[in-house]
Amino acid sequence: MAAVTRSCRPWGSLLGLFGLVSAAAAAWDLASLRCNLGAFCECDFRPDLPGLECDLAQHLAGQHLAKALVVKALKAFVRDPAPTKPLVLSLHGWTGTGKSYVSSLLAHYLFQGGLRSPRVHHFSPVIHFPHPSHVERYKKDLKSWVQGNLTACGRSLFLFDEMDKMPPGLMEVLRPFLGSSWVVYGTNYRKAIFIFISNTGGEQINQVALEAWRSRRDREEILLQELEPVISRAVLDNPHHGFSHSGIMEERLLDAVVPFLPLQRHHVRHCVLNELAQLGLEPRDEVVQAVLDSTTFFPEDEQLFSSNGCKTVASRISFFL
Repeated sequence: MAAVTRSCRPWGSLLGLFGLVSAAAAAWDLASLRCNLGAFCECDFRPDLPGLECDLAQHLAGQHLAKALVVKALKAFVRDPAPTKPLVLSLHGWTGTGKSYVSSLLAHYLFQGGLRSPRVHHFSPVIHFPHPSHVERYKKDLKSWVQGNLTACGRSLFLFDEMDKMPPGLMEVLRPFLGSSWVVYGTNYRKAIFIFISNTGGEQINQVALEAWRSRRDREEILLQELEPVISRAVLDNPHHGFSHSGIMEERLLDAVVPFLPLQRHHVRHCVLNELAQLGLEPRDEVVQAVLDSTTFFPEDEQLFSSNGCKTVASRISFFL
């Protein structure tokens, strides 16, 4: 079995990196403390787009659309010295297909401190907005947090995880920050990046991929034009989605809807080999096969797509080593 190419930049287990976000508040280093130039301050913004492209090519399995959309959007945004609006991306797809992984890569290759950077802000509904009845208080807190951090540094990244569980109406407070005005509440915010992560639309994406497979179309032939309308409709039809009652989709404030396709057996195999390489281990046929055999696939007849994508690969590998 051929050895897997190592990471474009060594930085530990790729599948486990997203957990580092819990330490973000403690990551103030000397560079960020010296940075006090307001909206024009670049802070620890150190974009490495070639590194990002390399990592996506080597480690993001089965996501031709996500790779192309993310790289294209970032290149245009980063290279523009005066963007007309913040970059706003909404990532959609089945669990374990790479959404959180891509968001962690963006933090890593855009900011010197990665997910530990004080300019990277991660929000989870379970942690930060657990009680829907407190939505009005959450609105005030979120607006204050975003405004305050953009005042400190316009080059900031805001990650909103599990949009399916966000209290409806909460995201309305972000709408002024996502458009093309010069300033909001006295703050120039147009160099910010907002990433929204959601499972909504995953079933519709899976259905399109399944129909393509049944028609013997290569998955790389699936086009964004086939997926974007069904994802948008799934979000708009879901009253419990974080975009509900926010006006964000209706006012077309998203720069890109990024679909993540369901993963097939050979994609899960790719994830297993990548994780073994990150652990510094040689690929072992028996371990790879054991992980694949323990993975559930659907639909029942075709057994085509992984039920959990690559989400449980790391824990399964440790069990079979």
